Amino acid sequence: MAPRACVIDTDPGTDDAVALWLALASEELDIRLVTVAGGNAGLSNTLRNARAVVGLAGRAVPVVAGAEGPLLGAFVPEPRVHGADGLGGVVLPEGPPAAPGIAADAIRAVLRAQAEVTLIGIGPATNLALALATEPALAARVAEIVLMSGAWAEGNITPSAEFNAWSDPEALAVLLACGRPLTLATLELTAQALVTPGRIAALRAAGGGRCLDAAARIMEAVPPSRRFGHRGHPLHDPCAVAWLLAPALFTAREAHVRVECGPGAARGRTIIDRWGRGGEAANARLLETLDADGFFALLAERLARLP
Repeated sequence: MAPRACVIDTDPGTDDAVALWLALASEELDIRLVTVAGGNAGLSNTLRNARAVVGLAGRAVPVVAGAEGPLLGAFVPEPRVHGADGLGGVVLPEGPPAAPGIAADAIRAVLRAQAEVTLIGIGPATNLALALATEPALAARVAEIVLMSGAWAEGNITPSAEFNAWSDPEALAVLLACGRPLTLATLELTAQALVTPGRIAALRAAGGGRCLDAAARIMEAVPPSRRFGHRGHPLHDPCAVAWLLAPALFTAREAHVRVECGPGAARGRTIIDRWGRGGEAANARLLETLDADGFFALLAERLARLP
């Protein structure tokens, strides 16, 4: 099969960096563009990190700066997980300069030039929403949208909300309503991709070069999660990429999803009707279970291909 044309929208971010390397190492994906939002660490950091990740992989993929803030309000960084610089203090060589332009414009240009593009969103959905909201006809050229976003139970930034959904719920609402096939990797799914010292050791044993070494160092820099008894931390964003590479590692179901956009404690909460109790038509595919050993084996095998 021909490689799948893709745009990756991201906010690196420790797990974003690993997800980018996984995508760049995989011949199934033709990465046309990487766009960047502020999200995890502020745009000055996330753009520098995205350029560095792409540069370390030796790939000539344009990286374009996008939204410094969500559609409403401002992004709030998450230094407790990602560190002040977004990569847990792991220093990468300076990457190539950002390509000129603005992310939403660049996304629309890719969609005009290429039908059947997959949009991979592993940060707040601002750039993707701006692209589609400002030229809705281009949604017909989207093959699939795959997002790491949301939760059907507890959040990880508030009791109600997952970080990406909470960072720009209005943008997520735009994507949920755009009418294209949409797949969600939620916190319940990504919790199954638990990074432990043993799994980092197995990753290092795969060999590889500077990218695999950097990925291992970044994973080691993330503090273990209290939610998992300090045994490790979940590797969220690579799950969205892995779905496109090895769907057999997952189980999924169709569901109706909406996101709370009002003020207050529920802002950013994703209401996920897994059992059809509301009677509304499904608008998303929900990834539910993950073969974690298979996922980490895939990650090691692919990262070992990179320089």
